[in-house]
Amino acid sequence: MNEKKKVYLRLANGKIFAGYSFGKYGNTDGEVVFTTGMTGYPESLTDPSYSGQILVFTYPLIGNYGIPEFKRDDTAKSVQDNFESGRISVRGMIISNYSSDYSHFDAAYSLDTWLKDNDIPGIYGIDTRELTKTLRTTGVMLGRITTEIEEGELNVVDPNETNIAAEVGVQEPVVYLPQKKNSKKKILLIDCGVKNNIIRNFLSRDAEVIRVPAGFDPLDSQYEFGGIFVSNGPGDPKMCTSTIENLRNSFDLNVPIFGICLGSQILGLSAGADTYKLKFGHRSQNQPCIEVGGHCYITSQNHGYAVDTKTLPEDWEEWFINNNDGTNEGVKHKSKPFFAVQFHPESSPGPNDTGWLFDRFLDLI
Repeated sequence: MNEKKKVYLRLANGKIFAGYSFGKYGNTDGEVVFTTGMTGYPESLTDPSYSGQILVFTYPLIGNYGIPEFKRDDTAKSVQDNFESGRISVRGMIISNYSSDYSHFDAAYSLDTWLKDNDIPGIYGIDTRELTKTLRTTGVMLGRITTEIEEGELNVVDPNETNIAAEVGVQEPVVYLPQKKNSKKKILLIDCGVKNNIIRNFLSRDAEVIRVPAGFDPLDSQYEFGGIFVSNGPGDPKMCTSTIENLRNSFDLNVPIFGICLGSQILGLSAGADTYKLKFGHRSQNQPCIEVGGHCYITSQNHGYAVDTKTLPEDWEEWFINNNDGTNEGVKHKSKPFFAVQFHPESSPGPNDTGWLFDRFLDLI
């Protein structure tokens, strides 16, 4: 990074931010969103839920602890430590100050080198505070990182208009065995862009994980399983039409069902509720969520949509509420073992205060 190369962020509302290139010098586009997390950029950048997005970090200094050894895996099957998938999921990265001098016992290379090796453009040196205020006021919007100031209308495909969740997960089943080979608890994991740490949480609790594509039909499964898990993932949940229909039909199996993030929205849609897009979403590791009639938990989050609890059928109820804006953070059936949360109990990054949800699900199997 000896030579400073000028690059620009152009937003759909016409606003332009100028900065300098790090990572790949080139163009990219996507939905521009922000996260207020202070640490965890290797995990965030590899989180499949950020697919199709350009991620803005509000924390002013990024890159100071480098990147651990990374093995790229475009099959989406990798569950390597320190990362949430086998590839960088974001389309671009935006920060205020880049720290080229990194220091960490586990670091293998710099953030700049990692982005270059994976063809991901980044910008540093822009006013991320002003950019975040714009996104909070106007709402998240489409944008482009570009090496030149372009004329004319910004032409960017909205990733939320496609079933992007079906693209980022495995395309064929993968089975993960815990250390106890004869585990009696088997989870059918519907992969809409699952984070590695969700799989790790099940394996560490001696459960076998059968990871299947987003369009997999549990009623037509060749695998035996005691529970269904619906993962996190990117995009508009209403685009996941086959996943919604298959899960709705799976209610007749009467096996426990657990969903996280996108999985919560899909469970809500399967139950007959509606979802809507949040103005700027929740992306951070410090979101307070209140369990209805219970405790308040600090949670890790990454989502741009929510379940409309006013549309929940009578046999369903709200389970968790976001203490900042009152939006839904979890739903559950009143009598059957079906439940889901909008936040990330597996953390990575963030607090693991709600890890007990994995235990609750497995206890039902």
